[in-house]
Amino acid sequence: NRAFDQVLMDVGLHHAGVTFVLDRAGVTGPDGPSHDGMWDTSILGLVPGLRLAAPRDEQRLGEALRLAVTVDDAPTVLRYSKEALPEPLPAVRSEGVVDVLHASSSPMLLVVGYGQFCGLAVDVGQRLEAAGIPVTVVDPVWALPVSPDLLRLAASHDLVVTIEDGGLVGGLGARLAHELQTLDITTPVRSFGLPQDFLPQGSRSTLLEGLGLTAPVITREVKETLA
Repeated sequence: NRAFDQVLMDVGLHHAGVTFVLDRAGVTGPDGPSHDGMWDTSILGLVPGLRLAAPRDEQRLGEALRLAVTVDDAPTVLRYSKEALPEPLPAVRSEGVVDVLHASSSPMLLVVGYGQFCGLAVDVGQRLEAAGIPVTVVDPVWALPVSPDLLRLAASHDLVVTIEDGGLVGGLGARLAHELQTLDITTPVRSFGLPQDFLPQGSRSTLLEGLGLTAPVITREVKETLA
């Protein structure tokens, strides 16, 4: 709590250009519930002006760090897992500041992946496309503040699905839904992430499977939502 007060009052209030680097973001597994990095996005999203990135691979992590340290008028945050960085995941194109990772023709569904779950989001998108559901998969690159480019993309689709390695309550999907509602954009949002609970100790893969954060489960639930 004292640390958050410093972020809010000593950094955010004074528009100080401090960069926070959050190792062990998301489910850490064997480290136990006291060390799961699942609360940060819910808490830090309260700080006015704060910019938060959840890079999807090594290249994006390096780019985000180089940009973050140049910001001198607001706090910046980088979050990444303790796991090995995923294989490079190139964008097929950009929509403003948003990276498009997969795109069907005439898409009806927008899948937003955050951080290490971008690969999972692409897997889900490919499975949905194989089932005849045209989809766009994107990485916002900088998750907070929510970019106008992401809001514009959401407005042009029939449903938005967000997948994040963090708490759902007050998380990145919830923030996107709030921003859409504020602008009277009626596209519904279905968010997948971590429940607001203390997770048991176990391997990361076992915990994610138990939470239903796998491509087959998410794909099935998205189909049910569309139905």
